[in-house]
Amino acid sequence: MKNLKIMFVAIFFAAFIINSNAQGVVIRGGVNFQNINGKNALGDNLENNMIVGFNAGIMTEAPIAPQFFFQPGLLFSTKGAEREDVLLGQTITSKVSLGYLEVPLNLLFKPMLGNGHLILSVGPYVGFGLTGKGTWSAGGTETDYDVKYQKSVEESDPIDVYYFKRFDAGANLAAGYEFAGGLSFQLNTQLGLLDINPEYKVSSSSDKTKWNNTGFGISLGYRIGG
Repeated sequence: MKNLKIMFVAIFFAAFIINSNAQGVVIRGGVNFQNINGKNALGDNLENNMIVGFNAGIMTEAPIAPQFFFQPGLLFSTKGAEREDVLLGQTITSKVSLGYLEVPLNLLFKPMLGNGHLILSVGPYVGFGLTGKGTWSAGGTETDYDVKYQKSVEESDPIDVYYFKRFDAGANLAAGYEFAGGLSFQLNTQLGLLDINPEYKVSSSSDKTKWNNTGFGISLGYRIGG
């Protein structure tokens, strides 16, 4: 039911984007290089590795001043991290992949440069966790785990599950170029500012766990209309 409500919100927002006073709609997609940074329960820095994911969706640009635009969007973006540990001489790899519906709300500066436009944007984003999958592999054997989005984990909850908070938010920064024909490319980085780790009810008061989504990406876009 919760996912269904989020999808209705997404459809409404997409309709708002397409019908807003905008200079066309940009269909965008690309590659993500994502990680989960922060601290473990003891306060030590996490030693995770990046994973490769993707992003895809639509953006639009509503003019607010010469060369400046409000740039809302609706994207599906995959995130996560991978970790390797060695136990008794055997390498153990754990990986989690998370799928978010994201709403970026950027301020875009787009001056003319040659026959096209320079792209510089900055702003916040909000994200809602929709999908997820975890894997654990060792000695040639791989086991799949479920991902559940919830604010807190009770002692009675299953232990063979990766738990995350559903809501995420942070900051976007991007730079790129749009050619005269409407094709564009951009490099973007993203910093999660909200902790995505749930509260474990069985943890001690000294638990210092802190997880944040971070990463960067490369994407291509194509403008329709405008």
